Amino acid sequence: MDPTTTTGGEPRDRSLDAPQAVVLAGGKGVRLRPYTTLLPQPLVPLGDEQSVLEVVLRQLSDQGFSTAHLAIGTLGQLVRAFIGDGSQWGIDVVFVPEDAPPGTIRPILRILDNLPEHFVVVHGDCLTNLDFHELLVHHLGSGRPLTVATYQREHRVEPGALEMPGQRFDNFAELSVISCSVSMGVYAVSREALRPYGAGLPMNFDELMLDLIERGTPPSTYRFDGYWLDIGRPEDTDDHVAIPVAEHHTRPA
Repeated sequence: MDPTTTTGGEPRDRSLDAPQAVVLAGGKGVRLRPYTTLLPQPLVPLGDEQSVLEVVLRQLSDQGFSTAHLAIGTLGQLVRAFIGDGSQWGIDVVFVPEDAPPGTIRPILRILDNLPEHFVVVHGDCLTNLDFHELLVHHLGSGRPLTVATYQREHRVEPGALEMPGQRFDNFAELSVISCSVSMGVYAVSREALRPYGAGLPMNFDELMLDLIERGTPPSTYRFDGYWLDIGRPEDTDDHVAIPVAEHHTRPA
């Protein structure tokens, strides 16, 4: 049988043969100042551990990804100097300089023709043991243009929550917990989903999701209940996260 076709004679999708990822590492890291005054956010060390970007590159390599397209912006020259060609992590790194105005999809649109039909996008400040390859497999099976990795997050409402039908309240909870699904900042994307947008469009993923819904092609979701940390707050980079980082970053869930 021709290895480039399926058993039905149709062209075989080769996106899983040597999968590729786009890592968005061009943010200013405003929430992590003053750490990001001298260091780009993806290179901020986690306690005594390595940076999030190093973890992500190693994960992608271990899961069979061949190439990481690294979108860089603020202090990007430091990222380029530190990461090099990616050979120390066993993955080819291609740098994609981001220019203003910033938009998380903008660098992807600029290199769209250089990407495979289906690929993964990871925010450079996302620390997780999600299996990116499995996410891509799920995406191909869904037939949707975009798959959003989601996580169930709990928010504690400390002042007390009131249940109020009308002008009176029937119940009071001194400490309330609200649970909701949130985007992890990890996506699987089909190239054709981005074709309608111009290469210079400063567009975010939330705008893309709303546009896809309006077009009648809503994204699919991939619920994840493993380890996930959004390195967007200074307290998340303190020493107390070093142990969970070391325990979780080397293996997918």
